[in-house]
Amino acid sequence: MVATILDELADTVAPGVTTADIDAHNMELLKKYGVRSATIGYRGYKHSSCISVNHVVCHGIPGRKRLQKGDIVNIDVTVIVDGWFGDSSRMFVAGQPSRRAERLIQVTHDCLMLAIDEVRPGATFGDIGAAIQKHAALHRMSVVREFCGHGIGREFHLPPNVVHVGQRGQGAVIQEGMIFTIEPMINLGAAETKILADSWTAVTRDKSLSAQFEHSIGVTKDGAEIFTLSPKGRFFPTYVSL
Repeated sequence: MVATILDELADTVAPGVTTADIDAHNMELLKKYGVRSATIGYRGYKHSSCISVNHVVCHGIPGRKRLQKGDIVNIDVTVIVDGWFGDSSRMFVAGQPSRRAERLIQVTHDCLMLAIDEVRPGATFGDIGAAIQKHAALHRMSVVREFCGHGIGREFHLPPNVVHVGQRGQGAVIQEGMIFTIEPMINLGAAETKILADSWTAVTRDKSLSAQFEHSIGVTKDGAEIFTLSPKGRFFPTYVSL
């Protein structure tokens, strides 16, 4: 359901649109499908999505700012269906991305998919972090360390924390039946972030571009099942052509 909603939000991302407009459309989709937002009311949050533009790393609050041509946008949506939480985010672009932005988005997506390839019973959570860290470093990009993936199910955030850096063979052992998110945040510049005065919005300290992709997955007997695959094949790339 969350992947379906993100598919339908794709065409709303365009120059001149506000992030509040996108969040309002998300609310319409939640009503259309008869599902609840997990973020409205969560620790006082008032919106149905987090929308993070350019150097905003995560937890961007929808507002009146209009998207400019070439802006990169992460939309993070979590819904509740029959008591179960679904959580996913992906990157969008208002128009066409710059070459630097396109490269960042590609590397971030690849970091996520390489991490998912590590998931199997008997592997460790350090294996996940190591795969992300190695690929980002290969492309001279940095991994945000202040935020991580998390267990998910009948609650929004559960153990374990899924850290996006690590060492192979270290950390808790992955077991069949676990459900968690992997959601690497990759910066073109340094890894350091700061929280703005609204107590939600995290930005890169050096104002470099940041990107994020997120899937919710379940551990099977021999690998991982991705629960948030795009029904229309629009998870990546999602560039809006005008």
